[in-house]
This record gives sequence, structure tokens and C-alpha cells, in this order.
Amino acid sequence: MRSRRLVISVAVIAATIALAPGIAQAAEPVAPGVGAPAVDLTKAAAPNLNTFKSPAERSVRKALPGAKGGVSAQQAAGNPDLALLLNAAATTAHAFDLETTVISADSTLKVTVDWGDGSTPDGMDAHGSTVLKSSHTYARLGRYTVKVTVTDPANQAEVVNDFEVMTAGSDFVAHTPTRLLDTRDGTGTVRGKVPAYGSTHVKVGGNGAIPEGVTAVALNVTVTNTTSGGHITAFAEETERPTTSNVNFEAGQSVPNLVIVPVGKNGYVELANRGSESVDLIADVTGYFTRTDAAGYTPMTPVRFVDTREGLGTAPGQLAGQKTFGTKISGLRGVPEGITAVALNVTATNPREAGHLSVFPGGGNVPITSNLNFTAGQTIANSVIVPVGPDGTIDVRNGAWAGTDVIVDVVGYYSTDSKAAYMGLKPVRLLDTRDPRWTHGPLLGRGYIWQALSAGEPGIAGYVLNATVTNTAGAGFLSVAPDPNTLEQYREGRRVLPERPTASTLNWTAGKTVPNLVQAGAGNNGIVDFWNQGWDKTDLVVDIFGYYETN
Repeated sequence: MRSRRLVISVAVIAATIALAPGIAQAAEPVAPGVGAPAVDLTKAAAPNLNTFKSPAERSVRKALPGAKGGVSAQQAAGNPDLALLLNAAATTAHAFDLETTVISADSTLKVTVDWGDGSTPDGMDAHGSTVLKSSHTYARLGRYTVKVTVTDPANQAEVVNDFEVMTAGSDFVAHTPTRLLDTRDGTGTVRGKVPAYGSTHVKVGGNGAIPEGVTAVALNVTVTNTTSGGHITAFAEETERPTTSNVNFEAGQSVPNLVIVPVGKNGYVELANRGSESVDLIADVTGYFTRTDAAGYTPMTPVRFVDTREGLGTAPGQLAGQKTFGTKISGLRGVPEGITAVALNVTATNPREAGHLSVFPGGGNVPITSNLNFTAGQTIANSVIVPVGPDGTIDVRNGAWAGTDVIVDVVGYYSTDSKAAYMGLKPVRLLDTRDPRWTHGPLLGRGYIWQALSAGEPGIAGYVLNATVTNTAGAGFLSVAPDPNTLEQYREGRRVLPERPTASTLNWTAGKTVPNLVQAGAGNNGIVDFWNQGWDKTDLVVDIFGYYETN
């Protein structure tokens, strides 16, 4: 039954975390490890998998027109208790299981399910009181009226019951980069730093062009004016604060990170400062998720579109201070025309002074928002989701007064033709190499950890993760890519060595703690690799916030 589908997926996740994650140096065989502790995601997924019910009392009865030759009053009054009880449960982003309980006398019946989306109704035969099960996958997200009809020809009676269901997944609506919060000047809140172990709140639903009822939002959250170390946790207001982190910082740092975070029922997101000193927080929106039909997501194995060091995608040479370049995204390197937004990993390297980069739709006005902040000589990356301009381009502006090199990797795109809808989870820690239950220790230089997330579940297209490196022994960068092996190949020792990726997800130097959001593709096998591209070991922490599902 489809109703077991997510449970099976969860069981696979839990089992593989406990038994299957492997760690290896690229030149060595990959051996299964005992791994991180098992995690049960059933409760985390449950809030999105709603149930719907229509009681038998809502059944509407009518007598059918008399059969040829007439029908007696006794027959027309037959089967007086005929009724329908309907129960539906969302099983995936687009699909439902329906349980139809038929209450009837001992009579031959015809049952028809109209799913409300114009598809051919499902017809079933029944006899007397019984329970019938059916399932359906909607091509588009939205709200639908499901109507079930039971007909008793012998008694010339018909009963109808219907109810409204809402698909569980969410599509993406791109939004021009806009600042929703800045504690430095009081934008969206009272002016002043967020106190130690305190919180601030970001109005999302009903704010400007963002409608009420959005399910999640893409925010670029920046912490600045820090005087001690700590981390920021983003979560839906009026829900329990998770133990995971979104932005890690040290004293004197300005650190941005993209977050895809659920929005509370009241339209707010809470940002909690988990540091011992007060900080300033900035939040810029670039899009939101809604349960109405909009743009789905298509993940890609990361593809490099821009590298100013070699003139890829733009003129060779550093992007000068206070200057902007544009680059074409739609229609190139596997990205189709007609996309609405693109998911990127943007890296600044070799900057000559401190500054920031802003990424925005091609041809649009330069926003006051920023996507990543850097200091002189620093290499730093950040995930970016940005709308594309009418011509399929994006612009990148250097907010510093001196030049910097810029690298842009495309990791996926949003379009009305893309089928994968977002399914948010209560954040869960998948992996922490510092945990004593992880017996392999830190991620070795030039090595990788493979993690099975949805093995055997082809409907899962990708995952929203947050990867953090800490206790870094030297400089390096992290790459995240789908694994070509199946879970069975790993378990049976038949794996092939994955090709080392070239795109970077986050960069670090010795002794630093660096986070970044990762929109990782599931590939063909639901296994993701985390590569340490440096020569020295590092600890790795991975949290999951949601996944993209095609059916």
C-alpha cells in the first residue's frame, strides 16, 4: 500500500544510519561502518502528512430513476442504511491513500471515486458492508474535492459523500531579494542586538508580496557584530526549538547562511541566538514555498557556470569593486529555458579587502541584500536561491571597493515543469563525527563519507541539508555529490570508487567552524557522498531539514 511508502523510506534512513555509512580515503576500499546512531524520522515527517475524514452522516442519498418496467416502492425504500465513511491520508508530496467504508445491506454495489482533478474516476465492485482501499497521485499540488459514489442498482439507491483534501508538498515561488529583518537599524523588529540565548522574530506570511499561509521560506540569514562564538537556529515560531544549528560564528565574524525554514501558523520564523553574547541578525528573503501549484525543483550534480580566475561564464580577471557581471543560466549545461529560479553555490576567493557579494535577477535593480560576506584573503562559499531575469540570467555584484574572484556552481533549478515538491521535516541530526558512537573519527583528508538517505525510494529527488565542518586541522573544501553505488553494492563489498567531484560546497581554513546549506541531489540510488577535498582531517556535522519528492 502507498500508505507504507514513507514509513519504508524512514526505515531505510534509520537502518542505514545505524549500519551503513562508510568512510574512506579515495585510494582505499570503502568499508561499511557502524555509523551514527539511528534516527526515526516518522514523527518529524508526520506534520506534513495530514489526514482527512468525512463521516457517514455527511452521506447524501437519492433514489435512482425507475428501471424499465417500473420499480416498486418497497424496492426504492430498500437498503435504508446505505452510507459512506471516508478517510484519506497523504502518503507523499502528491499522493493519498483513501479508505472507503461502505455501510450497506447484503446487496451488490458499484463504487466510484472521482479524485477531483479531471482524471478518469476509479470504479470498484463491492457487496454489502465492506472496506475498500484506493490511492491516487495528483500531477499538480493543490486542494481537491474527492467524491465517492456508491450505487445499489437492485434497490435503485445511490449515496454520495465528498470532502476536500490538500496535497502535502510545497512548490517554490521566487521572490526578488528583499530584506525582512535587520536588527542594526530596526528593519522588521525593534532596533538592537539579539541578547545571549534570546530570539528575534521575522514576519514572513503576509509581509509585502508574500501571502499568508506559506509553508516555508528561503532566507539568507547573516550574523554580525559578534563578540563571542555561538550559533543561530531558525525554526517556525510557536514550535519547539530544534537542537540543530543553521549559522555558526566566532567572535568578530560576519557569517551568512541560506536557510529553508518552516513558517509558523502565525506567519513568523524565529531566529534563536545560542551564543553567550548578543549579536546582530539580518534576514533576506529570496523565495517561499506554498501548497498551491507553482514551481517544482530539479536537482543537478553540481555544474560550474562561472569562474573569474579562468574566464568561465564571464570576462577573465577579478570582479572589480562596486562592479557587476551578468551570466546566462537558462538553456546552458543541462538547465532548460523557462526556469523561474536557480539554486547556486557561490564562492568568493582571493578578495583584496573585506566586502560582500549580492546575487540578483539579471537586469534587475541592485538590492540592498547580500549573499555572502568576506574578509581580505578569505575563501568563503554560501548557498543561494535567486530568481532569474526575463532573459534567464543572474547578476553578481561585488560590494567591496577592491576586486575578488567569484565562482558560481549550479546545483539545481525551479520551474513549472519540474515535478519535485518540497517536504519539510522537523530538523534531525544525521551525522556527527564527534559523536563517540561514530567509531571512524574525523573525516580524513582526501576521503569521503557516504550516507544512504532514501535507498530504494526513486521518488525522492533531493535533500535540504546543512553541512558544518569543525575542528579543521588545515585548509580545505567540502564537496557533496550523489553516489553511483547502490546500498547493496556497499553492503556486499562490490562498490565502485565514486569519481571525485570538482565543485565546492564550503571552504575552510585551520581551526575554523564553517556551515553551509546543501541542496543535495539523490542521484539514482538515494546515497550522498561528503568529500573532504583538503589534505587534513576535519569533523563533519550533517543535519536534514527536508527533501524534494516527485510523487
